[in-house]
Amino acid sequence: MSISKFVLAALVVAIGLNESLSACPFCSQVAQTLSEEMETMDAVVIAELAAKPPASDPDSNEIPRAKFKITKIVRGQAAIKVTEVEALYFGDGEKGDSFLIMAIDPSDLQWTTPLRLTSDGVEYVTKILSLPKGSERLKFFQNHLEDSNELMARDAYDEFAKAPYEQIVELKPDMDHGQLIAWINDPTVPASRRRLYFTMLGVCGSNADLPMLESLMKSSNRKHRSGLDALVACYLTLHGEKGLGLVEDLFLKNTSADYADIYQTIMALRFHVSETDAVKRERLLGSFRLMLDRPRLADLVVPDLTRWEDWSQIDKLVGLFKSADEKSSWVRVPVINYLRACPLPEAEKHLRILEKLDPKAAKRARIFYPQVSPGDTGDAKTSQVSPTRSRRKLSQQVAVASTDLHAIATGQSLPNKFTLAVVPFVLAGALMFTMWTLLRGSSATYRRRG
Repeated sequence: MSISKFVLAALVVAIGLNESLSACPFCSQVAQTLSEEMETMDAVVIAELAAKPPASDPDSNEIPRAKFKITKIVRGQAAIKVTEVEALYFGDGEKGDSFLIMAIDPSDLQWTTPLRLTSDGVEYVTKILSLPKGSERLKFFQNHLEDSNELMARDAYDEFAKAPYEQIVELKPDMDHGQLIAWINDPTVPASRRRLYFTMLGVCGSNADLPMLESLMKSSNRKHRSGLDALVACYLTLHGEKGLGLVEDLFLKNTSADYADIYQTIMALRFHVSETDAVKRERLLGSFRLMLDRPRLADLVVPDLTRWEDWSQIDKLVGLFKSADEKSSWVRVPVINYLRACPLPEAEKHLRILEKLDPKAAKRARIFYPQVSPGDTGDAKTSQVSPTRSRRKLSQQVAVASTDLHAIATGQSLPNKFTLAVVPFVLAGALMFTMWTLLRGSSATYRRRG
């Protein structure tokens, strides 16, 4: 396997794990929330700038530090034995300005770079550690979504982004429907936050919102369709099965639809299969099956059919495998895994045939999805895993990596919170692999020349 394909495959396994995270379904947490950060610290204080750093001495090895007077201890009362803190600060704050400063190591507190706070920021920070759990907590942060103070607005969004969908549903009685509509129609609101507001509207909205949502889905203006996955999910939550026909016509059956729109629509359908009962699962599976009529995009949905154990498509998938060309070969690994997970007798028969037709695809399937069916373990009598249990485990494993190679390779898959956390490590590993390969090649060349 080439290096580029190695990296892509590794990304598939890593990114797909995000499906197991229980959080706002269409939101991506930008950073640690302030409460998360403070909870990991041994000391947290609010302090006023007392003295800026003195002019640096070129002959000194010491870095000048600013002095801050502690005005409130937020966390770590027992560890704080001083009334003044020295910390590195290179900002343009003025004497008397308030800052959030945190520290680790109770025996010798090491203070972090101060974060400047406005007066309302001070009030915000002092409250968040004492907030209750669950939806009660979200009530507080709801009041700071789109706050004029960007620090608070960003932090409030991140709190919602990490919250389980169930908590967002519980917030329904306290949601401001009119404000959500205003934010959705505000062109200055980023797509990430718009996704949150569509998710919330799906909870507190009604049929009266359907014309607006239909207008946004039909718009030729991409800004109107930003956050399409959450938009489609919201529309189906409010309209149910009756709305699925329009969604299919606009994005799944429409051969002119953008790939990004198709992908986001599939994400919305996945949300409804796993999180709601607004549309019956069998009807949603019918929507997934539409993509099998489009060979170049079929790989997007095969993992979903595997997850939900829809074994009615064996013949069609085998046909897609056999007829795959360079532009549709992405479907082969998902088809192999579909057959590996399928408990029907004919699946094993087709699997043996397809593995001979494309041994490389079969090998990739087993490398990156190593859980095997009982037929691969040798003597069934000695296997400690029952066929049903093993296949179910495999079907879940396959579905976890439902972000496929095709989407990543074409640069059109949508990054999520787990992607942002894992990609640096995957790329670092890929870089090391590349360097090892180059060094190995150089060494071989040197030996040949010698």
